[in-house]
Amino acid sequence: MDESGSAASVDVVLPCLNERGALPWVLSRLPQGYRAIVADNGSTDGSAELAAELGAMVVREGTRGFGSAAHAGLRAATADYVAFCDCDGSMDPAQLPTLLAPVLSGTADLVLGSRQPRHGSWPVHARIANVWLAWRLRGLTGEKITDLGPMRAARREGLVSLRLQDRRSGYPLEMFLAAHRHGWRIAELPITYFPRTGKSKITGTIRGTITALRDMSAQLRSARHLCRGGAAPSVRDTEEEA
Repeated sequence: MDESGSAASVDVVLPCLNERGALPWVLSRLPQGYRAIVADNGSTDGSAELAAELGAMVVREGTRGFGSAAHAGLRAATADYVAFCDCDGSMDPAQLPTLLAPVLSGTADLVLGSRQPRHGSWPVHARIANVWLAWRLRGLTGEKITDLGPMRAARREGLVSLRLQDRRSGYPLEMFLAAHRHGWRIAELPITYFPRTGKSKITGTIRGTITALRDMSAQLRSARHLCRGGAAPSVRDTEEEA
């Protein structure tokens, strides 16, 4: 297996809610050796059926929420490595090997994609909210991050051992905070952020952004005292406990 991930056994979790228009492009961009797990969260536009026709593994999750879909995909994953990517065409799965490389080489346990926006891809209110969140997280954890975007990669065994509970918009933040508490080496690499295909359910609307911030604020409150505590076990220790 080389560090590019081209020969790796990788499952890519793609939370999906009415993304029929973006699915063909997204699935066509998956590198060789990467299996798509489309976690359908109640689509009414035929997304699940199209994904299956295009060769993806489809997992249906009836409980609404980004975290519900993402975790359903994680539970269905069997590969040694798992990546997460939005299914709306805003992120290019062809960039996943770059994110996975530090995990494969053993220099990082969780790698986050830092979104580099193209024109029209990131509404001002969502970008401001993201800057605020990254600032809070740097102060709380000391991790040098600029974004908490959903594209990320890690070992499946480690992710399962985190025992994530959030099933809404706070899921990506809970993963980051749990990884930090358990002493994971967290890295961040730039990814291109394109205008999404279709209507956004979260950051594309002010209401959705407020809901996401509310979910993430709850995670911050519950994690604050833990992140200020003593040393946490390493990612390898948590994998042995799982």
